Parts: sequence; structure tokens; C-alpha cells
Amino acid sequence: MSSKVALFNRITHYIVNRKGKQMRPMFVFLVAKMINNGEISERTYRGASVIELIHTATLVHDDVVDDSNRRRGFFSINALWKNKIAVLVGDYLLSKGMLLCIDNNDFDLLKIISVAVREMSEGELLQIDKARKLDITEAIYYDIIRQKTATLIAACCSLGAASVKPNSEEVETMRKFGELIGLAFQIKDDLFDYGDEKIGKPTGIDIKEQKMTLPLIYVLNQCSKKDHDWIINSIKNHNKDRKRVKEVIKFVKDNNGLDYAVEKMKYFQQEALQLLKSYPESDYKNSLELMVNYVIDRKK
Repeated sequence: MSSKVALFNRITHYIVNRKGKQMRPMFVFLVAKMINNGEISERTYRGASVIELIHTATLVHDDVVDDSNRRRGFFSINALWKNKIAVLVGDYLLSKGMLLCIDNNDFDLLKIISVAVREMSEGELLQIDKARKLDITEAIYYDIIRQKTATLIAACCSLGAASVKPNSEEVETMRKFGELIGLAFQIKDDLFDYGDEKIGKPTGIDIKEQKMTLPLIYVLNQCSKKDHDWIINSIKNHNKDRKRVKEVIKFVKDNNGLDYAVEKMKYFQQEALQLLKSYPESDYKNSLELMVNYVIDRKK
């Protein structure tokens, strides 16, 4: 991540010291080891590094887009150095990731990660487009979260496979595995919006931002026209009214919105675990199973 420009180094140093769970590189390493009898290559290390660089770049850009001043409990880059510098730092990290692949002729890995970046951008834009009309169906919701969240975890898992067994069937199997985990991960995130636990994200923020999540979509499809119109009106015109937002949250809970979302999340979790069944027992397989379970049991 180092640069000849001192300001870049100061900022990247700040980023590195506030790293998150680093869950995505873990997927790269564990998948590679599981399918290759515990052996990994230099390509695996590069794949994990590229994922973390690209993921960090997207987070820096996300904070600009969302006008967010906090990230992982600390000030975001844009809060400390303003938007212009944050956008440039995100671009720099993105190019560093791409160059790491190009300089080592890892063009198959570069393709996997480039497709993920494209899909993440499309997913975010699809969500913005649909938020304007509030006409999201369950199928469109899955399209959005598949692109917005699941595609990067899918890229981690397929990168892990491609780093040790390029062009094998396992690259696609592991991509599917990662996608299923990503879908479960995002539904879990959506459920936090209705929770009472302190998770660093205030309850009802998705409603305030007019984001249509699975519990809400389910209830809108099940309720009477009168209730449907009341919810849509609340989200469109009263989303800053805390009392009204609380009423919407209560309505969603009372009408099984959360139960339905939990059921779907567990379905994706079980499908992901099913894909691991054909692999022989190993510490790496056990760790991947633990991570799949962590995705839906986590508290933040």
C-alpha cells in the first residue's frame, strides 16, 4: 500500500491500524486449503491481499456516498480528510489491487475481482433506483443483495479455489458457496435494523434511508391495501419521524416479517453447508462451517 506521496502513507497507515475482522481474506485461505489438502501458493496470498485492498477501497468510497463519519468505531477517511481525498485514496487502493494481479500475470484472479467490482456498483445503483419508487419485489431484493454484498464474498471463495486449482470446477462451486453465505450475511444485516441490541447501527436506519429490506417486503406483500398504503406513506413522507418509524418496525415484527427473513437466511446457510458436504473432513472445512454459522449468529 506504500506510496511516494507522504499523505497517502499517512492515510493508509491509519486504515491498516483500524482493520476490521478480515473475514474476506480468511475465506480465500480456508477455501484454498480445504480443496488442496492444506497447501496454498503465493497466488493465494496475492488473492487474499487483492480482496482486502478492493474491499477497503469500496468501504472508503461507501463512506463518501453515504456521507458517513464513522467506520469500525473510528472516524472515517472522509471525516478526517474530506471527500476529495477519500475518493482519491479509494481509487489508489483499487488500482493497487489491480496492479498486484497484473504484475504477477494473475489475469484469472483479476477477472474474478473485476466482475465483483462491476456487480457491486450495479447492485448499489439498482437499490438507489428502486428506492425512489419503493416497488421492490422479493426477486429484485435478492438481485440487489446478490450484487451488492454476496458477489464480493463469492469472489473471495472462487479466488481461493482459482489460486490453487485454476480452471477447475471447484472455482464455480466455491463461487456459489460464497454467494449463498453473502445472501445470508445481508439478510442478517437487514435484521439488525429491527433489533434492540447495540450493534453500532441505530434501529430503523434502513427505513429512514428508504431501503426496502426483506422483512418489510414480505409484510408489504401480505398485508391489506390500507396497511400497505400506510407503510409506503410512512417510508416516503414520514421516514424522519421517530415515532412513526417505530410503529412501522412494530408492524413488521407483529406480522412475521422477521420470522420470514430468519427462515430465508437459514435456508441460504443450509444450502452453503450442503456444498461443503462432499469435501473430506479437515480443520479447514470445519473452520469454513464455523464461519458460515458465524455469519448468521453474529451480534454485529
